[in-house]
Amino acid sequence: MSNVARARELAQDHLESPLPRRWAHTQGVARQARTLAPILGDQADLLEAAAWLHDIGYAPDLLITGFHPLDGARYLRDVQRADDHLCRLVAHHSCAMIEARERGLADVLAEEFGAAPPNLSEALIYCDMTTSPTGEQLCVEDRLAEILARYGDGHLVTRSITRSSPSLINAVHRVTQALRDRY
Repeated sequence: MSNVARARELAQDHLESPLPRRWAHTQGVARQARTLAPILGDQADLLEAAAWLHDIGYAPDLLITGFHPLDGARYLRDVQRADDHLCRLVAHHSCAMIEARERGLADVLAEEFGAAPPNLSEALIYCDMTTSPTGEQLCVEDRLAEILARYGDGHLVTRSITRSSPSLINAVHRVTQALRDRY
C-alpha cells in the first residue's frame, strides 16, 4: 500500500464516522493537493499524504491536548511511526505555531517537532485554506472569514487566525502564482 493510500485509510478510519464534516474537508484538501502535483515533482505524494492527515488530530479517539496539529502529529509519530517530515507537516500545518502560543504549547510543539518544514508548508496551507468545511474549493479570504465566523470573537482560534492571516494569504498567493507560472 502506498503512503498516500495508507494516509487516506487512516484519515477515513478516524474521521469519516465521528466527524463527517471534517472528513469532507479532508477529502477536499487532498483533492487540492493532487492539483499541485505538476509543481511538486517527487514531493507530490508527501504533500497528498499530509493533506489526508492534517486534521486527524480532531478525531475523538486521538484527543489529548485538544490542539489537533500536535495530537495528530504525536499519533502519527508514536503509533504509526510515520516519516518525520510528514509528522512535522501535520504538526505545523497552517501556521500552527501561532495557535500553539495561544494555547501555551509552543515550547512543546517546537521541542517535539522542530520548526515548520520549509518545503511543502506553503503548499499544505494552500490546500487547507482553499477548501471549505464541506470540501468545496473557495478563495483564501472566504475560508478565513468562515473560520472567524465559526469561532467568533474572543476565541483563541479567532485570535490565531487573525494573527496568521497575512502569512496564510501570502502563502496561498505564492502557490497560486507557481501554478500560473507552470502553465
